[in-house]
Amino acid sequence: MRGPIAPESWFGDETTPAAFRDELFSGSGDIVVWINSPGGDVIAAAEIYSMLMGYPGHVTVKIDGLAASAASVIAMAGTEVLMSPVAMLMIHNPMTAAIGDSDEMLRAVSMLAEVKESILNAYELKTDMDRAELSELMDAETWMDAKKAIELGFADGLISPVSPFPAAQPEKPVAAMVFSRRAVTNSLLNAINAETPERKSQPPDPPPAGRAVSDLLSALDSLKP
Repeated sequence: MRGPIAPESWFGDETTPAAFRDELFSGSGDIVVWINSPGGDVIAAAEIYSMLMGYPGHVTVKIDGLAASAASVIAMAGTEVLMSPVAMLMIHNPMTAAIGDSDEMLRAVSMLAEVKESILNAYELKTDMDRAELSELMDAETWMDAKKAIELGFADGLISPVSPFPAAQPEKPVAAMVFSRRAVTNSLLNAINAETPERKSQPPDPPPAGRAVSDLLSALDSLKP
């Protein structure tokens, strides 16, 4: 699965439910689904997810680049989900565009809320995480490296690892990478508003050194012929 996920193909590089169905049922037995996709249409992704969930064989999902947005939903259909050590997984709230009056805007908000609930179903089934915690991760647009995805249950292991991740030692904990736009914004605001005790204890900066205006005028007069 490469490129964006869409209901129909316009540029030839999209993954569509129709094309995926043809390839999925072209054979039988266990399958491997490779994913490197930024996501796309959530309804198309839901259709592909449902195909994989209903597939009779063992489904191994391998994320070798990126499984973001709607692509992360498809990844959750794997019987086993493996990630490259340098792959990323991103989850966030669904988005749409709406035009119209206030009633149309409210209907769009309601629709997005229901779409989010459907996405949460897929994440909850895979990870067994608390639904409220998953919702907060989506609110914050959370990016995870392979280790963090495995830690939270979005993935089960690494793609052909040379050696597994070392267990974190109490004296030297190994932190997994997780990026949240909300966390970054809050950290920046805290840094701007913070004032260190050392800075508070220092006297105000002295005014810049210089010469009086009268001295400069006298020096200019002395230069006149």
